[in-house]
Amino acid sequence: MNDAVQAAALKVVGQRPIRPDGADKVTGRANFGADLRLPGMLTGRVKRSPHAHARIVRIDTAAAAALPGVKAIVTAADFAELGNEAVEHGEGAATLRDVALNCMARHKVLYAGHAVAAVAATSPEIADAALRLIEVEYEVLPHVIDVEEAMAPDAPLLHADLFTKGVTPKPQSPSNVAEKTILGRGDVAKGFAQAERIVEGRYRTAPVHQGYLEPHACVASAGVDGQHHVWCSSQGHFAVRAMCSKILGIELRDIKVTPAEIGGGFGGKTTVYLEPVALALSLKCGRPVRLVMSRSETFEASGPTSGSVIDVKLGASREGVITAAELTIKYQAGAFPGSPVGVACMAALACYSVENVAITGYDVVSNRPKVAAYRAPGAPMVAFAVESCLDELAMQLGIDPIDLRIRNAVKPGTKAVYGATFREIALIETLQAIKAHPHYTAPLGPNQGRGVACGFWFNVGGESSAAVHVDEDGGATVVSSNPDIGGSRAAMAMMAAETLGLPIERVRAIVADTTSIGFSATTGGSRVTFATGMAVVQAAEKVVADLKRRAGLIWECPIEQVQWRDGVASCLDAGKDVKPLTLAEIAGRTGRTGGPLSAEVSLNAQGAGPGFAVHLCDIELDPDTGRATVIRYTAAQDVGRAIHPSYVEGQIQGGVAQGVGWALNEAYVYNAAGVLENPSFLDYRVPVASDLPMIETILVESAPNKRHPFGAKGVGEAPIVPPLAALASALSHVIGTRLTELPLSPPRLLEAIDARPA
Repeated sequence: MNDAVQAAALKVVGQRPIRPDGADKVTGRANFGADLRLPGMLTGRVKRSPHAHARIVRIDTAAAAALPGVKAIVTAADFAELGNEAVEHGEGAATLRDVALNCMARHKVLYAGHAVAAVAATSPEIADAALRLIEVEYEVLPHVIDVEEAMAPDAPLLHADLFTKGVTPKPQSPSNVAEKTILGRGDVAKGFAQAERIVEGRYRTAPVHQGYLEPHACVASAGVDGQHHVWCSSQGHFAVRAMCSKILGIELRDIKVTPAEIGGGFGGKTTVYLEPVALALSLKCGRPVRLVMSRSETFEASGPTSGSVIDVKLGASREGVITAAELTIKYQAGAFPGSPVGVACMAALACYSVENVAITGYDVVSNRPKVAAYRAPGAPMVAFAVESCLDELAMQLGIDPIDLRIRNAVKPGTKAVYGATFREIALIETLQAIKAHPHYTAPLGPNQGRGVACGFWFNVGGESSAAVHVDEDGGATVVSSNPDIGGSRAAMAMMAAETLGLPIERVRAIVADTTSIGFSATTGGSRVTFATGMAVVQAAEKVVADLKRRAGLIWECPIEQVQWRDGVASCLDAGKDVKPLTLAEIAGRTGRTGGPLSAEVSLNAQGAGPGFAVHLCDIELDPDTGRATVIRYTAAQDVGRAIHPSYVEGQIQGGVAQGVGWALNEAYVYNAAGVLENPSFLDYRVPVASDLPMIETILVESAPNKRHPFGAKGVGEAPIVPPLAALASALSHVIGTRLTELPLSPPRLLEAIDARPA
């Protein structure tokens, strides 16, 4: 069956049913991380360092422990000293020791906001008073914030045992450079010698936060029988279980983690900050403990994405064929190693076929919170640099910026710089869709500019589990293992309904706790619709096979003569005069045909198709105030096949909104003492509805992923990759000079206006 015929035959996949979690969320009935109330529950609070870098000389908790109402206090002394075992940490890198030290500082604090102690008390007021009574004596040390300053030989050293990886021979002295990554192919010197035009630029981006509305929150309850329960706002409750187990030395089977609804994550809730601390407090006092970050704590102590400095050099022929590319990428990791610089090196030129490439990346620690994943982690910053350089190249060559990209775009069969060979991809079709859109040729007014940029994300598969249970009345329940952060419940239900031949209204999807379904990797990497969806479809196919077998038993008809279509079993044996059986009729006879109808599948999904996005934006600049206003935005994306088109459009629009904030306003601002000065939504400005136009979307479905039963590709991360470059190029055209540092806030734009040539 070809792709067009297969798509036409689908009855549920590709439709737009009402979201299953919508009613509870809009009416306030949904339970998020801070909503759980348990009998005897205590309030937890965390004491945090006021210093960016300091040695912990002494912690005295005696006065706090004596305060009536205080039931437990923990410090790093209550956690085991751990080794460098790697742990699942979203899409970044981390060791178990670093995760534990980030949850609770030992010996040194490495950023302002680093946790040093925690209390559990009978009221919030008593908990706050107890924090004030904990005495911490510090020896303040020099600190470093900027990534290039941290790389200097005389920079304050964060870790005496950190030696740069990826360098031969191994360095003899410790450094803040955690790792050097080198990626490339061909002969770069030869490629630049062949170039008739060379463009270079240095680009800077600031650290930005994911900006989720719900702060980190959890409840932990240690059981007297040794069975412990954690409820949390997380993108991966199996990862929470594993990290709590390792950090606290508890058997994995003795911890049950239940995912709450999640009020935003975007990669920032793929690790732990509070859960081991809350469980340690509960273990000490024997009562449930709730820990919730304030908004300022969320900014000061949970992971933003990296700030960066990126040097790009591109060479091209007069016709616009890129002959060589050279990049140097420096990413801030925060207090512990593990920035997404390695992924950035891989993604930097993934949209383009370039034969001669040299990319060098540096993972650099500094006195900031440890970075966390943020939606296509590492890719938006490097795309800002590469796509801005491409825009400059197009201008200098006098070539249409989309034509330049089409000329160099990867296509099926192209081998990426990072080694993969692309299969079903539609970057060229996505570029053509933007060029054919009326937006591309619409006239611009005074002080208005237009920018275009491409973006790429790998998408991944990985380990997932799912189950499908048929109810006695012929409905079905889908049990999945991934927190729903972007519509996965709807997608799982739709794929199960399509496979079973049921209307979507007859299928319910739930997300189970860690004891009720098999293991699944974290919700991230745009993996869930692909990988967990594959598990759901295979479980539903097992149910269909069992339904056919049971229908055959009822009719005394060989199973190969049983057909299943649209939720009905039919006997193809012309010699048998039997009426078709619906799923409900078969489900009503399970007691006589073998028992309940159910199937579970666990798998390690391979073959996730990459995602490509092309964005086009118009922006207007007020030259008197420096305010930039996005007046029109169109985003096209290679989505494989959209399972629920409304959710796909929402993912694209959400990525654009976050990219607009990243490009125009958002940045961490530190003072001379290394303390964050804007830890609130009053001073850290994310876009609101009035900052955005209606965002048009184009879903390109010409290249469905053949490794997925319905052709799905991940769609959640590629949309945040192009906006930074598209917006910067649009503003560069208005001002008449290349803008190379984000955010493009009014003061920076006014400075650029004043500095441009007469």
